[in-house]
This record gives sequence, structure tokens and C-alpha cells, in this order.
Amino acid sequence: MRRIVLALGICSAAFGADFAKDVQPVLMKRCVMCHGAAQQLAGVRFDNGPDALKGGYSGPVIVAGKAEASKLIERVTSTKNGFRMPPMGASLSDAEVESLKSWISEGAVWPAGLTIGKATTRKSNHWAFQPLWKGELPAVKQADWVRNPIDRFVLSKLEKEGIAPSPEASRTVLLRRVTLDLTGLPPTADAMRKFLADTRPDAYERAVDELLSSRQYGERWARQWLDLARYADSDGYEKDLIRPYAWRWRNYVIESFNADKPFDQFTVEQLAGDLLPNATLEQKVATGFHRNTLINREAGVPRAEDRFETLVNRVNTTSTTWLGLTMGCSQCHDHKYDPISQREYYSAMAVFSNSRDTEIDAPLSGELGPWLASRTTYLKKRGEILKSAPVQQWFEKWQEKMRSAVQKPGTDIEWDFSVTSFRVMFDHADETLLMPEEQRSERDQWRLMLYFLSNSRLTLRDDKEGEKKLKEIRDQIAKLEEETPKLTQASVVIPDPKAPAQRMAVRGDWKTPGIEVQPAALAVLPEFKPAGEPERLAYARWLVSDANDLTPRVIVNRYWQEFFGRGIVKTSEDFGTQGDKPSHPELLDHLAREFRANGWSVKKLHRTIVTSATYRQASKARADIAERDPDNAWLSRQSRLRLSAESIRDVALATSGLLSMQVGGPSVRPPQPKGVAELVYGNSGKWVESTGADKYRRGLYIVFQRTAPYPMLTNFDAPDMTVACSRRRSSDTPLQALNLLNDPVFYEAAQALAYRVATEAPAETGAKIDYAVQLALGRKASATELTRLKKYVDEQPKETAWVGLARVLMNLDEFIVRE
Repeated sequence: MRRIVLALGICSAAFGADFAKDVQPVLMKRCVMCHGAAQQLAGVRFDNGPDALKGGYSGPVIVAGKAEASKLIERVTSTKNGFRMPPMGASLSDAEVESLKSWISEGAVWPAGLTIGKATTRKSNHWAFQPLWKGELPAVKQADWVRNPIDRFVLSKLEKEGIAPSPEASRTVLLRRVTLDLTGLPPTADAMRKFLADTRPDAYERAVDELLSSRQYGERWARQWLDLARYADSDGYEKDLIRPYAWRWRNYVIESFNADKPFDQFTVEQLAGDLLPNATLEQKVATGFHRNTLINREAGVPRAEDRFETLVNRVNTTSTTWLGLTMGCSQCHDHKYDPISQREYYSAMAVFSNSRDTEIDAPLSGELGPWLASRTTYLKKRGEILKSAPVQQWFEKWQEKMRSAVQKPGTDIEWDFSVTSFRVMFDHADETLLMPEEQRSERDQWRLMLYFLSNSRLTLRDDKEGEKKLKEIRDQIAKLEEETPKLTQASVVIPDPKAPAQRMAVRGDWKTPGIEVQPAALAVLPEFKPAGEPERLAYARWLVSDANDLTPRVIVNRYWQEFFGRGIVKTSEDFGTQGDKPSHPELLDHLAREFRANGWSVKKLHRTIVTSATYRQASKARADIAERDPDNAWLSRQSRLRLSAESIRDVALATSGLLSMQVGGPSVRPPQPKGVAELVYGNSGKWVESTGADKYRRGLYIVFQRTAPYPMLTNFDAPDMTVACSRRRSSDTPLQALNLLNDPVFYEAAQALAYRVATEAPAETGAKIDYAVQLALGRKASATELTRLKKYVDEQPKETAWVGLARVLMNLDEFIVRE
């Protein structure tokens, strides 16, 4: 890809006559350097004089006063394909080459203040990079339809197209719709009765407020955020080891949504909570957002490579989540379509590269007391176990051998292999091993001891009795750990003053480092000013600053998408030039501006959306506009949406009465088909089925093993959690029908629904059927449905009739769809 951008529209009067007349046109029009053609010239840019004179990744390409010694002249005069510059098109003319030679021979003076091509502040006419619209609300003819400002924008568009909005949905549909949208669960029978009996004019608004205050609200919206954060309970890649405390960060997300934490604060805490003054425990836990990256623990993978891939994932995730841009396209070269250079990509990486991953104690309420009370006894027993054999002596011998292998590799191949395995399985391995014991933290010292206890083969290979004794010690330690109260842990990010300088990667290859770069944001966006703060904290604040209008646009669009099935910008992951244009640009900007003005309150935004007349419309398809607006972008009706994978399971459990309403806590393992867990490498994905109430927790809490995810979630289009997912796509497959019919979870839910009908409904068959329909679909059965279902029940064996009826209802399209 091109490393020199053709500069257009630069006034030559700003430069010296000879430079402007002879040299500038050559550099602007002909001298196109390719960053992939040769590492020798990679990184050279002639749109900035000092950078060009400084040189590429392997030294200067211009030697002032010595034209023939300059790599630039060597390249532009070459006839060798792949070596000659420019790499495409005609070669430079003799006159152009002589102009360059003369300029270099005369000292290669670059006019002061000159920047050719990309300036330090780049501009773009693309709509997403413009300031928010601040006009007046549009006038409409049918003003009595309008309930809040959203409706003015939508109705104005419809009236211009000569289309009337759809009528309001029925009250039963409205309550089921808004309950599913705000909590991910269906309304209870009592909630529906209460709502239908409420004749006050603001009955709907009251129901909305009740839903917004529900603890299930946080669970619903945490699920959407987890998609963006690529949350999983395992590392991914080959070994895909379980992360036993990944859920601690998920707790933070749930509670943040329930507390309506301002989104700007929510952002800063997750990207840089550890850098805030007097950071609280929860603010430190919040940085777990970027601990959701995959970790490659395959022995042959260098730690430098895994670190690079981790940073790539963090840059791309941050870009997708907050900016709605495809920055990942600039890892290897300048973005082909958007104003994002490769250098800017690595400048963004530099924001995150001065940090390191670690684990901290993050106790939940009630954990600290028992842990402290048991600590003295625990340490005493642990010491006694370790002293029952010369463990310390063996441990020191192991450390000595490992240090030697680290510092003098190639001496002993077996110990070299041990070091390789140690580095991938033990975070910050070399640093911890080489550090004097007295300088290690208590956590790291015990972490190292535990690693030795499980990897002592080489140390004791000639001591069979020692091996036997050490196995007994391992078992005793494991039993002691299991019996002793524990503190919940959290995976977090902290500053790393020893982090290496961030460099560009030639062609995106971590093995080929290029020029050093400093933390910076995209030049096309408002200026990024660290102002004395740590760069990561300053960057987080910049993302949600008043100057940056892109972030609120992206966020409100993504929330709109959840309520209407598509965003105002359909490509919610791409606000760049290749993404879709907004269907209602002024509405998008109005919502973004109000979102920020209302203190970044997500609940206020959601309330505004769901109380609008636009949201309340019926979802019935309209033949009159099917061809003109097949995607319902104009919003002349509501959209009929298939529930998310997790909600489908949740609705089945809630309808049957099985659902556990516990909020937060560790992930669970409900029943799943045999053979799935066995797909995980080394049988490390053991699926010990949860019991009791844990078996019936919401889909949000199901263990997500990246290499063998819960099949039901996959069948219903849950993302793979390797990269940020901005919007889920819905598919229709036979597996989905089979899942609903035969999965043990859904069959058990059908049995429980049958039990509810048998014990809660009146004895008469018709009344039982009507009650079952109300529980499953939130409405009364029609006369036709009653007749057909009664006939079905009469034809079934008595002992299974109601289970069969429950399975019929729970397999209806209406059951897994919100109208």
C-alpha cells in the first residue's frame, strides 16, 4: 500500500521557488513509496519533511549533500521490478531524477513549516466526522400522533414519502414487547393483569418506569455489552483454559446498568479505572473489559507474539465499540477507504501498550470476614504440609535450573522446553522467576510454588520416593485450598512502567518492528490532549469528551438497533465511508446530543425511545410500502424480532416457572448434549452439570467455552466471542426447531409449564388451555385456537397431554419472537 499520499491543493507560494518548482511536484506526484516493497524504505513518508529526512525503519533514505549515497536515488533510478520506486506506473523522468539529486546535493533543505499531503489535523467531508446537527425539530401535519421529539423526525420523513404511521399495538403486545426489550424476560401473568386493569393515561409510562428499576434490566443490557467486550469464560485457542473469575467483571457491568451509571463514567472506568485518583475496587475491576481478549497458551507461541495479538484485539475492540470504525483494516497498511493511517493505528496501540495484565483480590460482600478468620490456621496448615518433605530444597533447585535455562538457553534441551511451557502457562514468567524471592509479592511467590508442585518432573526424575511424596503434598494442598474460604479474584489491567516502546509493525507483522510511535488518536477526529494525565486515562476521557461527537452517535445508534431491529445507521459496526448512511441523520444527532446533555444516562435514553409513538406502533407488515421500504428503515411500523439466543431460553424457563432470579455471581453449566465438552483440547472443558437453582439461571450466566460453546446459544446465532460483536444476525435453521423440541432444558420447561397449568388453572379443559396460552404468549387464546388445541389435548394420552400442549406452545414462532 502507498506510504506517500498524493498531496492535493497545497499552495506552492508557501515554499521556496526551487523546491516548489522542481522538487515538490516530484514528491507529490511521483515518489510513491510502498511500505511492503522493502523493509529498507518502509515507514518513509514524504508528506512530512522531518520524518522523511529521519528515514525508514532501517535508517535514513536521504543523506543530505550526498545524492548518490541516498537510498532514495538508488531506488528511483533502478530498473529492477519490486525494487524500483515508484512501484507502479511509469518511472521518474531523467529531469525529475536530476531535480531530486540537485536538491539532496544542495543539502536537502525542507522548507520550515511545510507539510505535504496529510496535515496534523486532517479533515473529512464524511457525515460521521461532522459536528452534531443542532437545528429545530421538524414541523409535522399530524401533530396529535407525536408523543416526544423522536416522533417528529420519524413522522416528518413519513409525511414526505406520503405514508401514514401504523396504529398503536394492542396493550398486551405493548407490555410483552417492552418487557422483553427492557429485561429480556416476558411479563408475568400478574404484571399483565395489573397493566390491563390500569386505566390511567400514563399507565404505560408507569409500567416502563417499573421495568427500568427492575434488577433484570441490568442483566438484559449487560448481555449486549458483553457481546461488544467479547466476554467468555475461557482463554480460547488450543488449550482454551477456563477463567474461573471472569464473571467478576460481568458483575460490575450488571450493577453499572442497574445503577444507571453515566456512560462516560462507565467508559473511563473500563478503559482506565486503575488510573483514576484513589481508584475504588470496582473501578479497578472495571478494567476487566480488556482482559476478555484471547490468550494463546500453545507452547510454540512466543509471548511477544501473543502480546502483540492482544494489543491488536484491544485496539480493534475499542474502535468498534466506541467509534464504530474498522481500524483493524489499518494494521498492515493505510485504510483503503477511511482516513485512518497505519501510523495512527499503532499510535492507538501505544495507548494500551503501557499496561500489563494482573489479578487482584476482589471480594464480594460477606467474603472478607471468613477469609480473614481462617487465614492464620490456613497458613499454619499449609506450612506444615510443605515441611513434611524437603519441598523448599526441591523448589530452590527447580528455580536454579529454570533461571539457568532462561539466561543460557541451549545448554539443556529438556529444561529449555520446561521454560517454554512455563512462559505460556505462567503469566509474567521470566520477570517473576528472575526476581529475588524477597522482592516477590506473596501472591507471586505462592503462584510460583503451585506451578512447581505441578511441574516437578525434571527436578525429581531420579527420586521416585520424592515424586510419590510430592504427589501426596499436592493432594493435601488441593484439599486444604478447597476447604478454606476464598476471596473472589478479578482480572484487571494496571500501568507498566517497564513496557517496551510501541513501534509500528511492517505489514502488520509483529516480527518486523518499525519506527517508534507515541499515543495518539485519529487526526480526523477532535484533538487528543493528554494534558499531564496518563495517556490511557486521557484517551478514555477523550472518547466521551464534549468535542468528540462520533462516540455518542455510535452508542445511541446501537441502542436504537436493539429496539427496532436495525440502527438508524444499519452498519452499527461501521460508521466509515463503506458503511450505510443514516436513514434519519437529524434524529441520530438529536438523540446523541440529548444523550450527552442528559448526563449520558442510558435509562433516560431507553425511556425516551420506548415511550415514543414510533416504538408503540403495531408490527404488522404493510403491503402498501413493502417494495418502497422493505427494510422498514422509514419506521412506518414496528419490527417483528426474533429473541436473542439467551432470551429464548430465559423465556422458556420464566414461562414454566423454573427460572432462578438470582442476579450476578459465577457462571453455571446447565444440561447440554453429550460430546460437546469433549471437543475441548485435552479434555480440559469438563462440563460438571450445575445442580439446584444454578441449573435454571439465565442464559447470561452460562459458561462460554470459546472452543466448544453451549450448543443452544450457537444454534440461535450467539457470537463466537473472539472479536467485538456490534449486532447479531438471525438465521433460520432446522437445528433451531430440533433444539426447541428435544433439548432437555426445553423439555423440562414444558413439563414444568404443564405442572403449572394442572395446579394453577381451573379444572375445565378450555380454561386450562387459555391459561397455558396466557402464560406462554401473554394473551388470551382465540376461539379458533381453543378449538384446535382442545382437539389436540383430547387426542393425546392423558398422562402426557398437557406436556404435549406445552411443547406445542413453546415451539410456536410467536413464543420466540417479540411483536
